[in-house]
This record gives sequence, structure tokens and C-alpha cells, in this order.
Amino acid sequence: MSRCIGACRAILFHLLSRYPKTMKHLRPLMPSHTRFWPIWMTVLLLMPALAQAHPHGWIDMRMRLMLDDQGRLEGLHQAWRMDPFYSLIILEELGLAEGEGGLEAGLDKLGGEIRQNLAPHDYFTELQVDGEKLAVGEVTEYTVMERGGRVEFIFMLPLETPLPLSEKTLYYKVFDPTYYLEVVHEAEGKTPLDDALTVNGELTCSTRIVPADPDPELVMEAAMLDITDEAEPGLGRHFAETGEVTCD
Repeated sequence: MSRCIGACRAILFHLLSRYPKTMKHLRPLMPSHTRFWPIWMTVLLLMPALAQAHPHGWIDMRMRLMLDDQGRLEGLHQAWRMDPFYSLIILEELGLAEGEGGLEAGLDKLGGEIRQNLAPHDYFTELQVDGEKLAVGEVTEYTVMERGGRVEFIFMLPLETPLPLSEKTLYYKVFDPTYYLEVVHEAEGKTPLDDALTVNGELTCSTRIVPADPDPELVMEAAMLDITDEAEPGLGRHFAETGEVTCD
């Protein structure tokens, strides 16, 4: 329920402001439209006491490690599903947009904007092996689609240099540094789905998703941030799940 309230709060702010100050990493500037006022009124009537605290939206993620025939990690195939309310806004905006190609062309353009906005932030992805951070390359393979009423951004994040994973453990986190958005592995309740973290390759690997365990003071700090506030970069890391992949 807390996710829903936060997402609804984000919608209200989007509708009331033509130029949003936050959520800038994922959301291109999209003009408000009078057609959205019925949505705004419905949300307002259903949730008169909307949450103020960060995060204000979420992403359900699936991660697949891509290994070559030598057991080297080449990249991470990621699929991000935007929360239902933000997806609704995007699909409404693209449906109203004029031009050739319709929704499909609009989603293609959106994918390019998301990729461009995420590039300076390493695509919200942090990787470590043996205590050393791994450098990532440039994303060139990506797409955006609508699935089950939600917008999904799918991309291949390559490593700058392929890394042998035999007898090693990879740790990763995917997070919005300002914690405006929460990024979590796709789950049923509190149990991650079987395809939330997988490995594609010949090596035998075990996987584990470790829930975040933030300090109570950081939880309080996030709770005090209004939707118009932007947290110090790095706050989101403390609320991120950790993926662990150990290969024989």
C-alpha cells in the first residue's frame, strides 16, 4: 500500500507542475493536459492523505547475467517495469501525442531519452567483485514496450571489459542515488520471482537477493523528504537490495 500511495503522490505533482523538479533521471518533460484532471480528482478522492516521504514511485526489476562460452561476464540484461501509476501517465501522454508511428514510435523515443538520462549515472547500477568496482560500458541495445498496462524499459548493460566469474562472487545494487524511485527485484509478496535474478551461461552459479537493511536514522531522513525535495546523492544506496552471484 505504501508503494501505491507514494506513486499516487508522484502523479499529483506531475499533473500540477509542467516542469517537474525531480524524477528527472527517468521522466522526460511531458506537458500537462486537461484530460488528466479526472485521474487527478479520482486519486484525490480515494487518497486524501497522500504520503510525503521518499520514495515516490518504484521499478520492478529482472536481472540476467550474460556469460560467454569462456565463462566471462559480458553484461547484465535488465528489464525495468515502471509502477502502474507512472506507466498510466506515460501511456496517456504518448497516446495524445501527434505524429507518425503512434504509440510504438513514442515508446522508441522515450527509450532513447531514458538511456541518455541514465548514462551519466552508470544506469543506476553498481557492480563489485573482490571488493573492486567494475566499470560498465555504453548501452546500445535497448527497447521500451507496454506489458500488462505497464511501461517496461529493457536494456543490455555491457561491462567495459569481460570478467571471468569462475570461483568468484559478483555483488550488485541497482538504485536511484536520490531514492526518489525505489528499485526492487520483481517479487510475489516478499519472495523474489524465479526469473528476478538468473545467469545465462555454462557455469554453475548460485544466486541470492539480500533485502536492504537501512539504518533507522536514514529511514527517518527519507521520511522527512517532501516530493519537491531532492535527497543527497547516495541515499538510495542504503535502501537497495543486493544481488549476489557465486560461480564454481
